[in-house]
Amino acid sequence: MSRQDRDQLRKGRGAKSNLPGRFDQRYAEAADDGWAILEEPLEPLHTEVYPEAARSIIATNNSPDIPFSQSINPYRGCEHGCVYCYARPSHAYVDLSPGLDFETQLFYKQDAAALLRKALAAKKYQCSPIALGANTDPYQPIERQYAVTRSILETLSSCNHPVTIVTKGAAIIRRDIDLLADMAARNLVSVAVSITTLEAPLKRTLEPRAASPSARLAAISMLAEAAIPVSVMVAPVIPALTDHELEPILNRSAEAGAESATYVMLRLPYEVKPLFEQWLQAHQPLKATHVMSLLTAMHAGKAYDSSFGKRRTGAGVFAKLFAARFQLACRKLGLAQGMGNSLSCDQFTPPENSPQIRLL
Repeated sequence: MSRQDRDQLRKGRGAKSNLPGRFDQRYAEAADDGWAILEEPLEPLHTEVYPEAARSIIATNNSPDIPFSQSINPYRGCEHGCVYCYARPSHAYVDLSPGLDFETQLFYKQDAAALLRKALAAKKYQCSPIALGANTDPYQPIERQYAVTRSILETLSSCNHPVTIVTKGAAIIRRDIDLLADMAARNLVSVAVSITTLEAPLKRTLEPRAASPSARLAAISMLAEAAIPVSVMVAPVIPALTDHELEPILNRSAEAGAESATYVMLRLPYEVKPLFEQWLQAHQPLKATHVMSLLTAMHAGKAYDSSFGKRRTGAGVFAKLFAARFQLACRKLGLAQGMGNSLSCDQFTPPENSPQIRLL
């Protein structure tokens, strides 16, 4: 049995292997010499968390197809283990695998709040909504212990700074309902709950440690009841696997209280493609060829096209038909298309400098 086959025995994880990152200089692969006894599954992988001493906290972008110019990632890596996650390749930059390492070797920004206060106090800083969840989920399980997201929200709230949140979490965001409701009353926050599928068995292998579909719908209801603007993000849409769930997801989300909706087609950059293909062969072998065929048809014969305007929605017949379905469903349900109303930037008050600085 190969190392890849052995890794497929891991329970509760999304990736099926620890394939090397694209910057690795060396890679060793185990081979079966016939002497190993592998009747029993491998021991479960444990999550390990390390502090990351970041020098800055706000990432900026000027991408024309992304509705924000600033973002913060409280964590590097994500324990949710979504096999399709486009953020997986970022682990290659720290000499770790975008595979199992991405969901088991995690890092938290230990000085996030202090770094944020420093950035917001800079004379040249221009206020615009900061996105949480642009790369990895701000409400993944380790947030319960480390509360980095909570510290960031407290800092932004104290400065009347707008923020948007995207999450597949449910339970931990309940902890912050008081803070989010207070910010919502000042038009400073909106939340998007990402739902890929309503089928619990599919979710368990596709997104093994993310909240269940029912829990995410309950989170939408909870946020709406607290007068927090909430939208549903149908993401990622996997052709021939989850695309048929578009209308049910939008319908259930609207019933729960979502005000708006958006969607993103499956993206398979760099190391995500082989990881997703391994998952397909392990869990959906009869649909694997069809899924990849539709994906390549949407991206000019490739599994992924990074061109602005195409990378999130795809192109071609399937993409156009899906976009038409989305628009029609939103109109029928009264859902606005997009991430909701514009947030307030004119209330922003920079944090005061430290007493040491004021004395100079």
